[in-house]
Amino acid sequence: MAQQRHAVPPPLKTEEDYIPYPSVHEVLGREGPFPLILLPQFGGYWIEGTNHQLSGTPDSPPTPAPGTRAKLEGNHTAKIYRKHFLGKEHFNYYSLDPALGHLVFSLKYDEQEHLHLLLRTRARTLHDVVPISCLAEFPNVVQMAKLVCEDVNVDRFYPVLYPKASRLILAFDEHVLSNHFKFGVIYQKLGQTSEEELFGTTEESPAFAEFLDVLGQRVQLRDFKGFRGGLDVTHGQTGSESVYCHFRDKEIMFHVSTKLPYTEGDAQQLQRKRHIGNDIVAIVFQDENTPFVPDMIASNFLHAFVVVQLEQGGSQGTLYKVSVTARDDVPFFGPPLPDPAVFRKGPEFQEFLLTKLINAEYACYRAEKFAKLEERTRAALLETLHEELQARSQAMLGLGPDDERPDNGAAAPGFFESFKSLLVPGSRRGRRGSAIGLGSVEEALLVPGKSPSRRRPGPLGSRRSSAIGIESIQEAPAGRDGPAAPEGSGSTHSSPESRRHHDRAEKPEPPDFSRSSSSASSFGSAAEEPEPGRESRSPSGTHRNAFPDTPWPDDPPGTPTGRRPPDSPCPEIKIQLEQPPHNPGS
Repeated sequence: MAQQRHAVPPPLKTEEDYIPYPSVHEVLGREGPFPLILLPQFGGYWIEGTNHQLSGTPDSPPTPAPGTRAKLEGNHTAKIYRKHFLGKEHFNYYSLDPALGHLVFSLKYDEQEHLHLLLRTRARTLHDVVPISCLAEFPNVVQMAKLVCEDVNVDRFYPVLYPKASRLILAFDEHVLSNHFKFGVIYQKLGQTSEEELFGTTEESPAFAEFLDVLGQRVQLRDFKGFRGGLDVTHGQTGSESVYCHFRDKEIMFHVSTKLPYTEGDAQQLQRKRHIGNDIVAIVFQDENTPFVPDMIASNFLHAFVVVQLEQGGSQGTLYKVSVTARDDVPFFGPPLPDPAVFRKGPEFQEFLLTKLINAEYACYRAEKFAKLEERTRAALLETLHEELQARSQAMLGLGPDDERPDNGAAAPGFFESFKSLLVPGSRRGRRGSAIGLGSVEEALLVPGKSPSRRRPGPLGSRRSSAIGIESIQEAPAGRDGPAAPEGSGSTHSSPESRRHHDRAEKPEPPDFSRSSSSASSFGSAAEEPEPGRESRSPSGTHRNAFPDTPWPDDPPGTPTGRRPPDSPCPEIKIQLEQPPHNPGS
């Protein structure tokens, strides 16, 4: 019984089980100075930059060293295809994994004998560079994919044959990249501790106006041509002025709380909150020492705040204290704050601050809420890409969806299928009577000893048929390749033409292997001209048809034609079979 007992996990803690942090009102009741940021009573956020005490009276506060450029974070994997694959010789493949879902795989072999591998799954994109010297033998595509992700479990990858596939793949890879950003700017005055107080401020202090000039330039919204960040640039319903910045090929629009429309009687100021509350990162500027609590503003989108507080530097100029806070599931983002986190007003501070804001938004995308949304979006886009590549590649091969197939279930011939039908022995489309009119491989190729006999060209012998693939009605004219089959055992012919048939029967000729109107050299005419010496004329001067069974008005009544009487309702098509040459001496 003792072995069957299991330890009962402790019950989940509720808010009552936590020791709450002091509220902002409790902190303000104490003696200052106060921190820039206070954690909510039940946590959920982390803080960076808590030390703002300058040791003594230094000549200058710690600022980023001149000439050093803060690094912009982002999804660098999304740029790999454009940098290493686009415009260069490479191969793309697609497949479907039972566990990983849709896969799109790109590989490139460079001059340094390295394999560049890029595998896209619904969860992420994996990249690796493998030296050929590290491999015992050159791998196939499935083995290459396993070098990037061992969880790949497919039998094969299908090649992408669509010529413009690189555009589709590039659009998928770079859908996570953006050069447009929007950030909220909240002005917090002394003693303001609630959302209603923050959004209810209408005037701007000189210190706040000076800080806005650090962020960017003031622009008139009407007819503004740059990135507007959701603001109205036509009718002025979101204010007349805002702050805009162009930074490292990126456009940034700031939603300034004091510049958004103010509505009398609206305690929540929804015209302001609907813009700032839908931002992911916001700046909080403090004129004086009043702490900011991240949960002051109720929002499902706001995940990170950069708090800036004015510090009078005296002879050192304007100084700013900086602290950063974000939700617990937001990873840390750079550039890191110095210790103490105090900056002097200037271009270095602007570059540091804007870089911190952009990196904060990229980091927030990795939070649980945004990560799930991005995963669903990525999975849907990858499935669309997979289906598009598959459909385009099948179209190149002449394979279409089932609903686009003919009634017999066969797909229309594509570009590659037409060539395949010529080269594959025994292919249905390569036999006589096919869509392209070629005979069997033995007939079409010039095989020694079996070369088809070449007819002497007639007046139209060198012209191709306008209807390619239709065989001649007469495969072998009577009396040309061998004796005609007798109509009966005792029948005799009284016409001159019958005597010519009898003379040719005494001189056997080698059999003609060509039974198709098409030869290896050229396509024959649908109705070929008879050879000179084989045509006859009627008394009226009209060319007589080379077909032996064609009736003519001057034929004697006793001439056998092998056809129905003229009063028959429809003509009878009779296939004339050839017999092997007859040896009279046998």
